[in-house]
Amino acid sequence: MLQFHWWDYSDKRYLDALNYLAELQEEGKILELSLTNFNTEHLEKIIAKGIKISSNQVQFSLIDQRPLLRMVPFCEANGIKLLTYGTLGGGLLTDRYIGSHEPVTQKELNTASLRKYKQMIDAWGGWKLFQELLEVLSGIAKEHNVSIANVAKRYILEQPAVAGVIVGCRFGVPGANHIEDNMKVFDLTLEKSDIERLNLIFKKGNDLFLSTGDCGDEYRK
Repeated sequence: MLQFHWWDYSDKRYLDALNYLAELQEEGKILELSLTNFNTEHLEKIIAKGIKISSNQVQFSLIDQRPLLRMVPFCEANGIKLLTYGTLGGGLLTDRYIGSHEPVTQKELNTASLRKYKQMIDAWGGWKLFQELLEVLSGIAKEHNVSIANVAKRYILEQPAVAGVIVGCRFGVPGANHIEDNMKVFDLTLEKSDIERLNLIFKKGNDLFLSTGDCGDEYRK
């Protein structure tokens, strides 16, 4: 699979580049042609040119559900899958942060991911509301004998068009290897009551689509 990203939409040559890649695909040199952080508007333009896209890699989490508004319906209608990242918010959507004080210093937010997803939490509703979400997630996780991270991943995996979540790890960092815990997500099934409890929290949050834009738009402002 080859994933293609384009920074500046005003430079229309992304369509030329994708046409060339589609030719390489026809020649058998590329099996799957995919995208990274394209918004729905420009994905629509690509499909309208007859270029076949297998997947789009986008940010998608319990906090950031922007894909549900436009991206998911379009992908479902056109046989495109989503590969999601940021599903654990750089590690914030885990048991580690339940009941913790709000991280604000550079020492506490010591990775680009933590800084980025903390900003998303602030835009969504702030640390207090985030703690309410973690409390609900913790209750659900304990009932299923899994971790908060498992619940967060399972929820996104069950969304339409999602083919998989991308979970990162940091080599050399104690406790950063969660392979065994990650495997539990495949045995987890969220109940209707679990979803209803989460929906009550989601209703309290802000609409990130309005403040941030469609998928990937945060990188182009």
